[in-house]
Amino acid sequence: MNIKFVVVGKLKEKYFKQGIAEYAKRLSRFCKFSIVEVPDEKAPENLSQAEMDQVMAAEGERILSKIKDREYVYALAILGKERSSEEFAKELKDLTTYGHSDITFVIGGSLGLTPAVLKRADAQISFGRFTLPHQLMRLVLTEQVYRAFMINEGSPYHK
Repeated sequence: MNIKFVVVGKLKEKYFKQGIAEYAKRLSRFCKFSIVEVPDEKAPENLSQAEMDQVMAAEGERILSKIKDREYVYALAILGKERSSEEFAKELKDLTTYGHSDITFVIGGSLGLTPAVLKRADAQISFGRFTLPHQLMRLVLTEQVYRAFMINEGSPYHK
């Protein structure tokens, strides 16, 4: 199984990198895990709606260029469906059972995802209505993917 994150922007904070590296190492026994970073657009404060749309469109094109047709895509979106960790684990297990071995998660930039990216997604997932920095979201998502594998294995990690 291949798990890939397509994310906008570079991760600068050492503590996020360390946390993600730890979970990536743990995930290596379950799947091939990778993170693909696409450049973010410079977006100064006080952009007009047209300028925001332009920034999102450029980032969206970069995201879509990193997704292959066969990949099952989750877009992280505040209005996406919320799941419990157990529901998420079952969903991942069911996907692999039904032949989806390439699963991609998309985390947009600070302005979010374009309709084109959301349309390409097979599912939208939300971690609640909180706004979280996308760098932190990478760490949270990595941990939740690891937790899903541990739940499916029957490990006490989840307790």
